[in-house]
Amino acid sequence: MNSEALSSWLVWALLSAAFAALTAIFAKIGVEDLNPDLATLIRTVIVLVTLALILFATGQFSQAGPISTKSWIFLFLSGFGTGASWICYFRALKLGPATLVAPIDKLSVVLVALFGVVFLGERPSLNGWLGIALIATGAVLIAFKR
Repeated sequence: MNSEALSSWLVWALLSAAFAALTAIFAKIGVEDLNPDLATLIRTVIVLVTLALILFATGQFSQAGPISTKSWIFLFLSGFGTGASWICYFRALKLGPATLVAPIDKLSVVLVALFGVVFLGERPSLNGWLGIALIATGAVLIAFKR
């Protein structure tokens, strides 16, 4: 992987992490006096409208082209997973502190690594596995703090 590609995905990943952190804080405040399922619906509509505006503004709707059946199936499954994740996340935020909910939610990093090995044939390096183990350990330590 060249340095340009590395810096590109790394910048986007860091921005994703920053926005995810803000999302947890904003969602915890937003769901305080609201049903978490309704909060999830409101958030989803805002995401949908925002993405549609970005696609229209950048002309990407006209460049779409054909979409394969495989892509439709896996995008459907991904969307279903996102919806289920958000419903569970907002319910957890309604019931628990963001400082505990968000780190446990990040166990998804560990699961992605395991699923990547099983389903995609990916092979993390020794350092990768160490980092994954540290993330798992940190989440457990946070969840069971005394």
